[in-house]
Amino acid sequence: MNSQREVFMKRITSGLAFAAVVAANQALAWEATEGKPYEGESVHVLAVKSSQFEAQEARLEAFENATGIDVVVDYVPFPNMKEALTTEMVAGGDYDVVSIMDQWVPSLRNLVQPIGEEMEAQGTDLADFPAAHLRHGMLDGELVGLPVRGHVQLLFYRSDLLEQAGVDVPSNWSDVVAAAKSLQDSTDASAGIALPYGKLNGQNLMVWMNLLWGHGGDLFDESGEPVFNSDAGIAATEQYVGFLTRDGIAPAGSAAFVEQDAVNSFKQGNSAMLPVWWWVRSQLTDPEQSKVTADQLGFTALPSVGDAPRTTYTNTWIFSVTEGAENKGAAAEYLGWLTDPALERDILLDDALNEVVSVHFSNLRDEQVNERWGGMHAAAADALASAEGMEFGENWPRVSEILETAISSLASGEETDTATALNHAADEIKRIR
Repeated sequence: MNSQREVFMKRITSGLAFAAVVAANQALAWEATEGKPYEGESVHVLAVKSSQFEAQEARLEAFENATGIDVVVDYVPFPNMKEALTTEMVAGGDYDVVSIMDQWVPSLRNLVQPIGEEMEAQGTDLADFPAAHLRHGMLDGELVGLPVRGHVQLLFYRSDLLEQAGVDVPSNWSDVVAAAKSLQDSTDASAGIALPYGKLNGQNLMVWMNLLWGHGGDLFDESGEPVFNSDAGIAATEQYVGFLTRDGIAPAGSAAFVEQDAVNSFKQGNSAMLPVWWWVRSQLTDPEQSKVTADQLGFTALPSVGDAPRTTYTNTWIFSVTEGAENKGAAAEYLGWLTDPALERDILLDDALNEVVSVHFSNLRDEQVNERWGGMHAAAADALASAEGMEFGENWPRVSEILETAISSLASGEETDTATALNHAADEIKRIR
């Protein structure tokens, strides 16, 4: 087991010493600070455009009435969000609260300020956040942001085809191979599982990373040196690429597949299983674009490697108070309300909405939430319970490009020796870190 992950767990444990213990899966609920100490103040928020955030904004009246704080939210489309945040960091002064995607947090550290004491005073229960999400709100052992939006990976599968083939839902990757071969032999599915191996924004790394962790490996050690070319990394890479080149359970042409190609293969009935983000669920059963019906769709947490704990690659958006915030107290009050699990639950159960995002264990395990969404959130909680998540550095885009090129070259046959390809990638990354 690589020590980088052990160091992370020690840091997050010490940094969150004030977090309350969750009792019976019920998190502490937000309550307005008594006496309305910030009445008359304003909080200006910069957020990426999202229907989830708009649903939160639609409920702002209750917060404003309880606190006397006026909240103004400006939305920016995702392609423009990083530039807007960078501009805010350099120029400063316009926003009190900002939303930041996990990969950007290290490069925007000068934009945000610590909020640990304020969140403790708010009664925010940090133990209710999965570590894989919460870690992106930590910098140098201090809390600088809270997760509000988060995505996980699940294994989607054709429940009707598994029943037809007489195989159980796979719980580990060896089971996936065996199930896929049975499905190919006894059903109309031409491929057992759809996977991306082509190059596009690191998409071919998102399943590979889970295999890397499952084999006991990691990308870097505690000093930042690449270790993905270790024995564990070689085993993980050979297993992932081998689904296509050795086991023959991925679709023909998968060497060039990006994520959407894999999704389309599943939707058209060509593949029987698909590991992908949970938000893709609605797309998988949309009659205008998919042959799969809701009755045919099943899902579970991502398979494990042998008996190792299950895990999931995650995508997380945190909200932070800016370094230049004029009203830090009011901004922290808003964050306490925004990250209240009761607010999230209200949106999850709103029949007029189709919002699935949850970043609280109390909601992921909530009986009514799972009844509405068919148990999907419980499956996500299963994976998140043992998922530690990614550690992104300031040069992650270049690191990701080097890694995805190595995976792609092995899948296409351009490279044939796994150790050589990973060693070459490690040498390239050492030169830029």
